[in-house]
Amino acid sequence: MAQVPLNQASLKEAWSLQDWLTYLNEIHPTNIELGLERVSSVFKTLNISFLEKTVVTVAGTNGKGTTCALIEQAVLAANKTVGVFSSPHLVDYRERVRINGEMLSEAAHCSAFLQVEKARGNTSLTYFEFGTLAAMQLLFDAGVDYLLLEVGLGGRLDAVNIIDPNIAVITGIDLDHQDWLGNSKELIAKEKAGIFRANIPAVIGEPEPTESLRQAVLDYQVDAKWQGSTFCYSVNEQGFHWQGKESKFDSLPSPHIPLQNASTALQVIELLKLELDQQAIASVFKHTRLPGRRQIIQSNPTVILDVAHNPQATRLLAADLRQKKFKRLIAVVGMLADKDISETLAPMLDLVDSWYCADLNVPRGAKAKALVSVLATTEKVLEFTTVENAYSEALQQADKEDCVIVFGSFFTITDILSLHSKYLLSED
Repeated sequence: MAQVPLNQASLKEAWSLQDWLTYLNEIHPTNIELGLERVSSVFKTLNISFLEKTVVTVAGTNGKGTTCALIEQAVLAANKTVGVFSSPHLVDYRERVRINGEMLSEAAHCSAFLQVEKARGNTSLTYFEFGTLAAMQLLFDAGVDYLLLEVGLGGRLDAVNIIDPNIAVITGIDLDHQDWLGNSKELIAKEKAGIFRANIPAVIGEPEPTESLRQAVLDYQVDAKWQGSTFCYSVNEQGFHWQGKESKFDSLPSPHIPLQNASTALQVIELLKLELDQQAIASVFKHTRLPGRRQIIQSNPTVILDVAHNPQATRLLAADLRQKKFKRLIAVVGMLADKDISETLAPMLDLVDSWYCADLNVPRGAKAKALVSVLATTEKVLEFTTVENAYSEALQQADKEDCVIVFGSFFTITDILSLHSKYLLSED
């Protein structure tokens, strides 16, 4: 294997985390290059193995992060050790790897990056591939009992799929990333099913599975657990109720994550045989939160942040908002130009009273006028050059009984979280 020249390796040993992230953005000509050959080769050189661990791989259009978060909390409640790899991050790159619920130091990430850099030789890696391999090194070094691996894009050709799971999970399926995964739910489902392995359980959280997904279950010979049949949930004034093959929970507190994902996670928890009782699961539901997912950051007026950025996600968001009580709903939204803006905003049209549309000033970001054009028939639509300006104006116009919902992209939520952290620092 070709090695990094000694003088270059020595220089990189002194790099900061930001130095590494800048480097990762520069060393590959494209952000995305699906395929497992290159990343598999480097993985073998790193000499990492998870054969003695329990690995859960989670794919899906939406809900991967929240599903992993609830499973993570359940594992910790059972006094087991757990590592999570997820993406993207919102504010701090270190969010991508959690060991027993905690982020690692910048020094640990830098050390893992250096190990990958030495192992890759002349092999070209994308930002995500390099980061995935570094995450695997960190998880291996931590020696945890359980690994929860969130797929970045698709499934079959995603870098995470170099790891053979003990349980495969598909949270939901909808149109997103069509340029890479196909322009129909049938094709997208087939790509996501690539995380399946023969004779392992596959938890299907999607309540309306495609025929291609049903066929993939047969082709891969997995033991499928289906939302709505193998396991199911309901909600009423008494709380959240769930029924699986071996477990049943009644009157759990309403989770702080989408209900469908909470149900999916409970099926994984049952398969892991964590043997948590009603009280323990209720505590897990009560304490599982994830930044940017139905995150309430203030009250009077209520402000909710959600990374919903495709039609399936906004349908689920709209359903949750209908259960809440407020005088007016004010939306602050910024999106990427390559998303289906019209279909994504559609589920929110009959709920939102005022729209504050913002330019998303990142590569691929859409201009506010693209959103405004979709909302042309709506009475109150305003246009702003930044997410921060749109949000500040929305807050000024909101009454105490109103709700401000911020959504449309991870980047949109990052801008607001960064803004609030600045407020907190100035108050200190």
